[in-house]
Amino acid sequence: MVSMPKEAQTAGKWMAWLLLGAFAVYGFHDAGLLPKAWPFGGARDARPVAPPAKADVPVSARGEPGGDPKTATRLEPAAVPHEALLARYPRVRVVATGYYAGVESTGKTPDHPAYGITYSGVRVRRDTFSTVAADPNVFPLGTILYIPGYGYGVVADTGSAIKGHKLDLYFETLEDVYRQWGKREVDVYVLRQGDGTVTEAMLDALNSRPVAAVLRELAVN
Repeated sequence: MVSMPKEAQTAGKWMAWLLLGAFAVYGFHDAGLLPKAWPFGGARDARPVAPPAKADVPVSARGEPGGDPKTATRLEPAAVPHEALLARYPRVRVVATGYYAGVESTGKTPDHPAYGITYSGVRVRRDTFSTVAADPNVFPLGTILYIPGYGYGVVADTGSAIKGHKLDLYFETLEDVYRQWGKREVDVYVLRQGDGTVTEAMLDALNSRPVAAVLRELAVN
């Protein structure tokens, strides 16, 4: 048997240790015991990073982004009609104030049998199509208006101080009256002249349909 030179034996031992070390490194990496940035990882260890989730944007009472989530309603973001659409409707300048069903506005408390009941007999509501008060000699009951900054209103109520070109817009709380409206002079658009009547069924029908569909129907009629 021919023996290898001592130098060759030493070199062979070093080579064996190097190979064993390399295998150990790969084994540790695949087992997750080494950092992902370890250079032996290669492209196969890359993980796609999902983009951050987009936060929900609250919608304000007028259907515009940026409202308070606590006071946001289900109004549609596209509820504001295009200027070209509004141009076909008559425009009337009014002084608009706000009110709510409470004693400060109506003199009635929640235990009053007529609390929240309008002159037309329907209950007040703040919705896509809300109830508003007007002088019936100017805007008969059932008139549908578009009020910039407020939304759509259906004339369902009257008031002793609401005479001539004045409107009183319904809000759910006294805080909303002051915070969202106050008192303004504004040009309103008469989408449909009322016939003197308003019903809960009429309001339900208006608010259960997409605004675009309602506007198309009003344009035809």
